[in-house]
Amino acid sequence: MIRFDALALATVMAGASAGAALAGDAPPEIKMPEVSVKDAKGWYVRGDLGYAVNASRNDTTFRAYDPAGGDNSSGRFDSDRFGGNFSGGLGVGYQFNDLLRADVTGDFFSGDFNGSISSASPCSGGAGGTGCSTKARSSFRAGSLMVNGYVDLGTLAGFTPYLGAGLGATRVSWSSVNAVGSCIDGASGCGGAASVSARYPGDSDWRMTYTLMAGVAYEVAPNVKVDLGYRFSHIAGGDMFGDSSASAGGTTGRDGALSRHEIRIGLRVTTW
Repeated sequence: MIRFDALALATVMAGASAGAALAGDAPPEIKMPEVSVKDAKGWYVRGDLGYAVNASRNDTTFRAYDPAGGDNSSGRFDSDRFGGNFSGGLGVGYQFNDLLRADVTGDFFSGDFNGSISSASPCSGGAGGTGCSTKARSSFRAGSLMVNGYVDLGTLAGFTPYLGAGLGATRVSWSSVNAVGSCIDGASGCGGAASVSARYPGDSDWRMTYTLMAGVAYEVAPNVKVDLGYRFSHIAGGDMFGDSSASAGGTTGRDGALSRHEIRIGLRVTTW
């Protein structure tokens, strides 16, 4: 009986020793640190510079008083060109999630206008039977207030392409329009007739504006993104110059809608 108990005890101790040895050979447990992903959500500020590669529209019109007939006549510039290359803007926005964001921006740009009109009628004070060619020049300043929305299309290797659209208003302020009329030979010769100049006061008004945008952003540093994109802006036409009554001696003009095609680069600084 004693021998049996001793044998059983030796067997139990040998099994325990073998289990301990096997336990010592098992690989240690590896604990992975918890990884938290920060949501793309929060406020941001932005600043942009733009270069307009095209900013013209060929539907600038005018209305003038005709003293001979005692009424108003309307016409269209034979050719017109709107220039204005650079723009700048500031804004503040909110990123709702990885997909959607929106911002409010204020933009400023300026430009110039060159147009020409040809008429079979003589210039003011010109001889009968001659024509008149008038060239007009002016400049404008414009400021826009826009509400914009964007869809970010995912991020690959740090690049995030996006599409966007905006709606708002632009105040266009024209300086005075300077017009110079030169005599053109017709049934009668000009015979060295002098040029005739006129100056019309510029107008200012608010105009509905919409934009369409596409571009790509790249994170160059934590919380800082460089934004390179294209923007098309359509600004409704409005009053350009002159006395709105166009009474005796009055002349008014309206510019056509301004369309701007811009390449823009900017910075976005985020808060998350």
